[in-house]
Amino acid sequence: MVRMNKRAVAVLAAGLVGAVSIGGAARAQSTDCTAIQKTLTERKDIVAKVNSASKSKNKLTPAQACSLFTRLQANGAEGLKWISANKDWCSIPDSFAEGFKADHTKVIGLRGKICHAAQQQAVLEKRARAQAQNGGGGGGGLLGGPGLSGSYKLPQGAL
Repeated sequence: MVRMNKRAVAVLAAGLVGAVSIGGAARAQSTDCTAIQKTLTERKDIVAKVNSASKSKNKLTPAQACSLFTRLQANGAEGLKWISANKDWCSIPDSFAEGFKADHTKVIGLRGKICHAAQQQAVLEKRARAQAQNGGGGGGGLLGGPGLSGSYKLPQGAL
């Protein structure tokens, strides 16, 4: 039987606590601080698609824009989650974290407006198709005309 005095036990306990702490630090170091690059590259690609579509002759439909902004919002949520979990370990500046969060908040607001517009457009298109199938609905369109698929004749004579 081995006898240890109180001082030896204290030193051994301190050593074990230190080893456990170092082991925890080693596990924490396995967090790859460059992992956010994948999210940022994906975000950059989505924003580039939005920008190129806004400058193009072929504009995005509200449904397409809603889809892109939904992806952008999901990307931002993923980025915020990673930033908050690794901010201290990876020495992420507060200004970057705050800027990312502010950008994400703007995306959430824009996405809400865009997706609401897409939803309204879908409802209006469905209503117009239903009216066209029912023979125009008898004057339910713009200025009493047959609707989106019809035409409106201007009155003849002096205006």
